[in-house]
Amino acid sequence: MTDLKQQPLLDHLIELKKRLIICIVTYAIATSLCYFIAGPIYEFLVRPLAEAFPNPEHRHLIYTGLTEAFVTYLKLAMFAGFLISFPVIASQFYLFMAPGLYKQERRALIPYLVAAPVLFLSGAAFAYYFIFPAAWKFFLSFETSGTPGGLPIQLEARVGDYLAIVTHLIMAFGLSFQLPVVLVLLVKAGIITIDNLRRGRRYAIVGIVVVAAFITPPDIFSQIALSVPLYLLYEMSILFCRYLEKRKVPEDA
Repeated sequence: MTDLKQQPLLDHLIELKKRLIICIVTYAIATSLCYFIAGPIYEFLVRPLAEAFPNPEHRHLIYTGLTEAFVTYLKLAMFAGFLISFPVIASQFYLFMAPGLYKQERRALIPYLVAAPVLFLSGAAFAYYFIFPAAWKFFLSFETSGTPGGLPIQLEARVGDYLAIVTHLIMAFGLSFQLPVVLVLLVKAGIITIDNLRRGRRYAIVGIVVVAAFITPPDIFSQIALSVPLYLLYEMSILFCRYLEKRKVPEDA
């Protein structure tokens, strides 16, 4: 077997401590750097809302607490710092687990370590470039100019609330797009089969809708916008598993 199983428990703990320190230091440095550029990050995230306004030069976001803007920028830096440091965190996790794996297992795991951040970025980009513009225009359509004797309805969003929704959706879409990686690994590990995935389509649809309802804001638009690509990824996972199965037959022969 490998050297990892022959090492005493203390050596494992020392190695784990080393990896955790590297992860924490990397995250702290990334968060500190992102705080100094929190302004450009905020401008990037608020751009879809600004473009959704008919007259963005006359619109603004507000904050109602004295410390709200500072806390919001700090949360934004922590969010961006996590995204930047995630590859390092994932690599440290892999380096900790690698000594306990066979050579072919390490080789087989590397493509999934590459696919995971790519799929996360794809989900985040899908949310930013496709979901945000359509969702903000839909919500802004409820504004009214008012009628004689009445009052207009106009959005005066808090900056903290807006950035909380944006970061929540980016994380939700990014993590949800990991579905193919999870399903393919489960199939390769023998926990489920391709036939299980085929027969479980109706249950998968229900599960996807339930998950989308929990991890998105309480509106039908966001839930549908997440449910549809997730089901497409589910079908793509089945096709990819079939492709891997066909490749495995000649290799085994």
